[in-house]
Amino acid sequence: MKITKQARREARQLFRACRVNGLLDENRVRKSVSLLIEQKPRGYLGVLDQICHLVKLDVVLRSARVESAAPLTAQFQTQMSADLARTYGPGLQLEFAVNPELLGGMRVQVGRDVYDGSVQARLNALKETF
Repeated sequence: MKITKQARREARQLFRACRVNGLLDENRVRKSVSLLIEQKPRGYLGVLDQICHLVKLDVVLRSARVESAAPLTAQFQTQMSADLARTYGPGLQLEFAVNPELLGGMRVQVGRDVYDGSVQARLNALKETF
């Protein structure tokens, strides 16, 4: 489905209106979408499609995954959460996981950003140089 520039513009305006203090408000999104469906203005399907895309993108950008070779202590998890919140802003959804394939170190993925300080990544980089 081809989305017009006008539909993209309206979707961005609606998306910005659904933000409160820099975070997406789920209730505002629901109300906006239901009003849009109820009124059915011209090109509303394109606007709905674009809003769906923007919401998915916001969810991805506000999620973080921290993988380590060994379980992290609660104190370290708290410190990591505070550091990531300071860097990426409030509302970040963190997930901590143990991945023994890393051999050592940590891998942090926030949205599209990946910080890989694992031993496995260093070994792979060394392998590529040979």
